[in-house]
Amino acid sequence: MATVTNGVNVQALLEARDALKASPEAAQFTWRASSKWNEGVHTTIKVQGFSGLGAEQSHQEESVFQADHPEVLAATDNGITPIEYLLVGLASCLSAGVASVAENRGIKLRSVEATLEGSHDIRGILGADSDVRNGFNDIKVTFHIDADASAQEIEALVAQSQKRSAVFDAITNPTDVTVEVA
Repeated sequence: MATVTNGVNVQALLEARDALKASPEAAQFTWRASSKWNEGVHTTIKVQGFSGLGAEQSHQEESVFQADHPEVLAATDNGITPIEYLLVGLASCLSAGVASVAENRGIKLRSVEATLEGSHDIRGILGADSDVRNGFNDIKVTFHIDADASAQEIEALVAQSQKRSAVFDAITNPTDVTVEVA
């Protein structure tokens, strides 16, 4: 059994990668979330089930998230804004990648911290200027990593994490999104 130094079972991930090469249909996952409007711009979002490996799956526990807008935007501030959840997803995906890549390369991590900043001109979402996009103008991710590795090795960890990040890919490449009323 391989020693896991950063809490990532890379051996299991590598075995899964090999198995999915032989059975690509099992690699098709569908992630799901459901939301319910509360009042104003406050929404509750729940995540529990998903499909993958050819069957329905479930997280050990349902996760519940609150989304709202802050009081400075005439709301009740019962949760973070939806666009902040995008930063949450990116931070967690990149950090998980750093830990996984470090484990695979035999690099012991002492700490991994990231600061994310997304610049956002809200005139677009408010309809104040139709030439302003609704989303982020840019996002800056700054990692602070303490590890048994050189600066170049740490930069390579982050680069490989970015290369394999599903959230980074979804943000930086067009993704087909269909919105419909049932």
